[in-house]
Amino acid sequence: MTDVAVVIPNYNGMKYLEACLDSLRRQTLQGFSTILVDNGSQDGSADFVEAQYPEVTLRRFETNRGFCAAVNEGIRMSEAPYVILLNNDTVCEPTFVEALLCAIREKPKWFSCAAKMVRMKAPDRIDTAGDYYCALGWAFARGRGKRADGYRSRCEIFSACAGAAIYRRSVFDEIGLFDEAHFAYLEDVDIAYRAKIAGYRNYFIPEAVVRHVGSATSGSLYNEFKTRYSSRNSIYLVYKNMPWPQIVLNLPFLIVGFAVKLVFFARRGYRKEYVAGLKKGFRLCSRDKKVRFRKRNLPHYLKIQWELWINTFRRLMLFRGEKH
Repeated sequence: MTDVAVVIPNYNGMKYLEACLDSLRRQTLQGFSTILVDNGSQDGSADFVEAQYPEVTLRRFETNRGFCAAVNEGIRMSEAPYVILLNNDTVCEPTFVEALLCAIREKPKWFSCAAKMVRMKAPDRIDTAGDYYCALGWAFARGRGKRADGYRSRCEIFSACAGAAIYRRSVFDEIGLFDEAHFAYLEDVDIAYRAKIAGYRNYFIPEAVVRHVGSATSGSLYNEFKTRYSSRNSIYLVYKNMPWPQIVLNLPFLIVGFAVKLVFFARRGYRKEYVAGLKKGFRLCSRDKKVRFRKRNLPHYLKIQWELWINTFRRLMLFRGEKH
């Protein structure tokens, strides 16, 4: 059995896969397994992988079942104690796998380690150096658009972007896999949140570098699909992971956060999609989905709440910086 498996979800990613898979062939650490789960692609990408990359284990879905279903299938297919999730529109630096594996092995309480994702066409700029989540109900990428050489140190983050991150398999066994109700968007924040409730931590590893195209599946930074699912999952994320007293505590922040987002998307012509997503988010909320509160996890909830407030301050400082 290998120590790590790389799982790649794919939907019509033909123009990206060759560069992605070739970069895995050039890794300094070899002997890992690679699993590609295809979400019913119609562009021939699954056939291409089957013909050109015999070392890749291929699993085909007949239809697009979403990011979460694809990566969950890959995780279940693997037997490795660590799993790397990798977007199909990435190119990995040669030490990517080795850096992530060495890092997560060091700390038993680390659930995930995020890679340094830089922009494909501007590799001197950060795409994401880990993700933050704040009391406004917003998740946001750390360092986006900033100089990549300014992010050289390991640090704790709220969650790893699942586009290029390693996860400890034993924690999946404890908290469950990715929630397939998300389909796509914020699923990585949700699973990191659940891990934090259980007392695990998430870290950024700058030695692991990937170049990332971004929005390869959805097609653009803002669109109807992304707006609808992001707003839906924002509601679901809050309901699912926050105990009721914490929801009440954060309610003033959440009201402001969702109101600002409504204005933001309305100005871009997506008001109906955003509101429709919110309505669907409330319909997703049900008692059996909510993370059960346990007294032993109270210190973890308190730490999370402190992070939510700190990250709200970080986001407001970003607004201030963007205006100047």
